[in-house]
Amino acid sequence: MANPTVAAQLVTMLRDAGVQRIYGVVGDSLNPVVDAVRHTDGIEWVHVSNEEGGAFAAAAEAQVTGRLAVCAGSCGPGNTHLLQGLYDAHRSGAPVLAIASHIQSQEIGMAFFQETHPERLFQECSYWCEVVTPKQMPHNLRVAIQTAVGKRGVSVVVLPGDLAAEESGGPTVPSAVVTEPSPVRPAAQQVQALADAINAARTVTLFCGAGCKDAHDDVMELAGHVLAPVGHALGGKEWVQYDNPYDVGMNGLLGYGAAHKATHEADLLVLLGTDFPYTNFLPQARTAQVDADPSHLGRRTPLEVAVHGDVGETIRALLPLLERKTDRRFLDGMLRDHAHALEKVVDAYTHRVEKMRPTHPEYVAAQLDELAADDAVFTVDTGMCNVWAARYLTPNGRRRVIGSFRHGSMANALPHAVGAQFAAPGRQVVSMSGDGGLAMLLGELITVRLHRLPVKIVLFNNASLGMVKLEMMVDGIPDFETDHEPTDFSAIAAGVGIPAYRVEDPREVRSTLEKGLAEPGPVLMEFVTDANALSIPPAITGEQIRGFATSASKMVLGGGVGKMIDLARSNLRNVPRP
Repeated sequence: MANPTVAAQLVTMLRDAGVQRIYGVVGDSLNPVVDAVRHTDGIEWVHVSNEEGGAFAAAAEAQVTGRLAVCAGSCGPGNTHLLQGLYDAHRSGAPVLAIASHIQSQEIGMAFFQETHPERLFQECSYWCEVVTPKQMPHNLRVAIQTAVGKRGVSVVVLPGDLAAEESGGPTVPSAVVTEPSPVRPAAQQVQALADAINAARTVTLFCGAGCKDAHDDVMELAGHVLAPVGHALGGKEWVQYDNPYDVGMNGLLGYGAAHKATHEADLLVLLGTDFPYTNFLPQARTAQVDADPSHLGRRTPLEVAVHGDVGETIRALLPLLERKTDRRFLDGMLRDHAHALEKVVDAYTHRVEKMRPTHPEYVAAQLDELAADDAVFTVDTGMCNVWAARYLTPNGRRRVIGSFRHGSMANALPHAVGAQFAAPGRQVVSMSGDGGLAMLLGELITVRLHRLPVKIVLFNNASLGMVKLEMMVDGIPDFETDHEPTDFSAIAAGVGIPAYRVEDPREVRSTLEKGLAEPGPVLMEFVTDANALSIPPAITGEQIRGFATSASKMVLGGGVGKMIDLARSNLRNVPRP
C-alpha cells in the first residue's frame, strides 16, 4: 500500500494538529479509526458512556485550551447521540471536529440497518460537514480542521466505515495550521462613527459579553475615560467583572443589580462582544455595537453605529478619538443603585441561613465560591444552577465558568467537567450539577470513575425542575410535573465507586465542601436543597408579577449575590462624597 489508510492518515493528521484525544464509544463503523488510534503514539481514545457526553467533553476541552478537540460517533445512533453536544460546541464557538462514521458505502440510500444521512443531519450545527472519500484525503481533512479552528465552531467528517480502511489518496505531508483566528481590525470610518456617537452622548453604558475575552484592561480604560457603568451578560462575567470599579451587575433572565437600569437610562448603550439574545431586556434604541462577527451586528436591536471588529482592537483605536467625560453623576448614581439593589436582598440569604431547612441552594453556592481554588474551572448545568453560578461565583481572571449558555441543554455540566479535567489535569474542576441534569446523563459518572478523573461534583438536589417551575409560575400557570420522587444520588455514585456525601443539614455544608474538595480523586457532594428557592429577573412586567403572585405560595424576589455585594460596596468608595 503506497499511502496510509484513510483512518491512519486521519488520526495522524489530528495528532499533528495538536489533538491529544478522541472522545467516543467504540464499535461498528468506527472500528478502523479506533484501531488507528491504538497504533498511533501521542493520541488516545477516551471512552465515554454516551456519545453526547463525548461531544460535550470535547466542547469543554476546546474552551479550556482554545485548541481543536475531537469526538466521534458510529453510524446511526452513535451519530445522533452526538447532536446535542455538537450544537452546544458550535453555538459556544468551540473548535471541535466530529468524526461521524457512516454505513458501508455500497449500502447508502438503500434504507440499510442504522442508516442516517449525517451529511444532512449536522448541517445546522457545523461550518463544514461533508462525506470524505479516500481520494479526497488528506486535503479535505485539512479543510475540516482549518474551518473548525479558524471559524471557532464545528466541522464534521462523515466517513463510511469501509472507506476508512482503504488507502488514502495521497501521502501524509506535514502542513501548518492556524491555531486561532487573528483579531479583526475595524475600519477607520466605523471607529470614527462610534467616537462621534460617544462624544455626543451625555451618558454611556457598556454592556459586555464573551467577545471581551482578553480585553478586560481595554474595557476598563474605556469605561474610565467616558465614566460608563459596565454591565455584562452571563458570557461576559468571567472576563469583565473582576477588578472592575464600574460594575453594575448582569442584565437578562439571570440578572441582578443595576445593569438593566443602566442599559435603559443611558443616552448611548454600547454592546461590546455580545450577541445578547433577550431583546426585551434591551432598550431597542440609542445603541452602538462592536463585534468580531458581522452577522451579530444589529440582529438583536436597531443600531445607530455598527462596528465590525475585535473588542480590544476597536477600543485601542477608539480611545485617541474620544473626549474625556468629567460628569460622574450618571455613573455614581448607578453604582449607588447597584449597591442598594444588592443590599435589599442579601439578608434573605445570610440571616440564619445555616440553620434553615431545607438548605438554601444559594448558601451552598456561596460556600463553594469561598472554598474553591482561585483557578478552578466550574462547569454549570442549565437551569437554576446557572442562576447560582451567575450570582455567587466570583471571577478573578483565572477561574473559568463553562456552561451551555447559548444552546441551553440540560445535562451538560458533568460531561463538560470530563473534558475540562482532561484538558487541565492540574486544575480543580467542579461540576455544579442539578439533579435533573445529572439524571439525564447519569452514565458519565461511570466515565469519571473509569478514568479516575478528580472531578468534584457538587449536586444541587431539589427533586424539581426549578427553572421550568419558575417559567410556569411567571406565566401564571400552576407548576405541573416539575417535582419528582427524591433520589439518593450519593448511593448511586457510591455504587459506581465514587466517594459520596449526602447533606441535609445546612450546618454540614461548609465542612462537607472542605472535605470533598480536598479529596485527591472524584467526589460527589449531594446537597438536598429547597425547591422553592426561585429567582426572577431584575425587570419583569406587571403581567408576569401577577402571574407569579397567583401561582406561588413561597418565593424570593431578586436573588442573592454572594460576594457581589462586597464588590458593590467597595466600588462606592470611588463615588465622591457630597
